[in-house]
Amino acid sequence: MKIYQEYLEEYTEGIIGYTPLAIIGQSCLGSVAAMFILMNGNSALQMFQLFIVTIMCMFYNGAMLSQQKPKLSFNLLVLSVAVSVVVTIINLI
Repeated sequence: MKIYQEYLEEYTEGIIGYTPLAIIGQSCLGSVAAMFILMNGNSALQMFQLFIVTIMCMFYNGAMLSQQKPKLSFNLLVLSVAVSVVVTIINLI
């Protein structure tokens, strides 16, 4: 929990600089996840995975555009990155 608090404080202090970096980074990671999902086919399971990855990336981007509180946007960033990484790993196997 200490690491989370440190990163949250750092993100909150430098939100103006971290916002564009985070948007670019998580969007690229989400597109990599989408690529691996679609490389495995286009069944209902793949389309569900694609929906989840896309909606998580959109949640974070929407939070940034609507200027939500830093804690909410940081939590959405962590969740978006975690979902993209997990789905990518699942589709690599």
